[in-house]
Amino acid sequence: MSKVQTIAQTATAASAKLGINKFDIYGSAIDQTSVQVFQGEPKQVKASQKSSVIVRVWNEKKQIGVTSTTDVDPVGIELALKTAYEASYFGVTDHIPDFSDEAKSPLPFSKSELATPTPAAELITKLLKIEQDLLNAHEAITSVPYNGIAEQEVERFYLNSDGALREETRSFASIYLYTTTEQEDRKPRSGGAYKIANTLEKLDIDGCFQETVEKTISHLNYKAIPSGKYRVVFSPEAFLSLLGAFSNLYNAQNILDKQSLSTPESLGKSIASPLLSVSDNALHSGNISAETFDGEGTPTGNLPIIENGVLVNFLHSSVTAKRMNAKPTGNASIGAKVSIGVNYYHVFRGKQPTTEYNLDTAENIILIDDVQALHAGVNSLQGSFSLPFDGWLVNKGEKVSIEAATVAGDFLDVLKSIIFVEAEAEVTPSGVCPRIWVDSLSITGQ
Repeated sequence: MSKVQTIAQTATAASAKLGINKFDIYGSAIDQTSVQVFQGEPKQVKASQKSSVIVRVWNEKKQIGVTSTTDVDPVGIELALKTAYEASYFGVTDHIPDFSDEAKSPLPFSKSELATPTPAAELITKLLKIEQDLLNAHEAITSVPYNGIAEQEVERFYLNSDGALREETRSFASIYLYTTTEQEDRKPRSGGAYKIANTLEKLDIDGCFQETVEKTISHLNYKAIPSGKYRVVFSPEAFLSLLGAFSNLYNAQNILDKQSLSTPESLGKSIASPLLSVSDNALHSGNISAETFDGEGTPTGNLPIIENGVLVNFLHSSVTAKRMNAKPTGNASIGAKVSIGVNYYHVFRGKQPTTEYNLDTAENIILIDDVQALHAGVNSLQGSFSLPFDGWLVNKGEKVSIEAATVAGDFLDVLKSIIFVEAEAEVTPSGVCPRIWVDSLSITGQ
């Protein structure tokens, strides 16, 4: 019998003892080892085990109480059920969460490869060598202030009193590198990269190293640019950052709370260039940390959000689905209030472009590699943003780093101003996306 089946039996017995007829439990456990180094010495070595269990109980008035615990032995489970039951009498009376209609539907097949944990000493040795190699890669690189290698194993489960029972275990490894430079009479420049894989053996450490060096060196030759309107090309990471910052556009909970750029009537309306399509594809092969079910036990899958520029679906929990006469989409997290989030973006071409664009022939183009200060520079309810960025001015394939600049605009205008979606996509930790060309955006330089 698995650990989750044992928890289910314990919960069933405890609920019968307490007179509880309806409950569900979601839990996760994370085993993580991470290391950082600095100037040839270990900076931080961390091994942690974190577990979290959320218990929801419905009383005879159909009100719901929620509590969390880290204790899943019989005493802990019984105490959590009792606490949640007592809390239920103070629960909401409107739009009360219920079990997902999909909590017992078959789960999609997803192959997962579990790794054998690597000793922390071995991770440190690898990272110390990488740090030294980065310092030797170019005379201007003088420091690697941020770096890290980590391994994680994540166990998740969901069960309810109606007989639903889900569980899965996944593992993945990641590496992050970030370098800074010093040159006489020049401002410090920096560059970084992040990679993730199922196992340490499959982790593209060399690729992360090369990308970090290339980005850092490419920023050494920089210049100021005049402020004005520029044609802009967003890197996959930059465009996905914007898409995530304005996720209220297709988040059903935000829409019902009137905290969104959309309304319930926005479905079926054109919100972007017909060149753009976006889906939430949790099980995409590029999603290393794929999950087959959400916090309510709803299976995940491939949900179209924007098709050929048209908004076709919202992300739903069981609560929003019931209120909007839709189906749960596998995007919920349970807690005191059920929240909704994207699993894994897949951005791709919608309609075929009639005009092709290429950085090797384009003139006076801004290529934005990374946008910063999203927490401060985004007004998600107005749709506006003003963000510092790292990037280059590109003329016929020649890239010159931009000293310092910000990009500003309205996200809905950006979506409608897309003139080209490149064919080749890049796999990133947050999604799969090609470079996106936008006709004109305001750039504030010097």
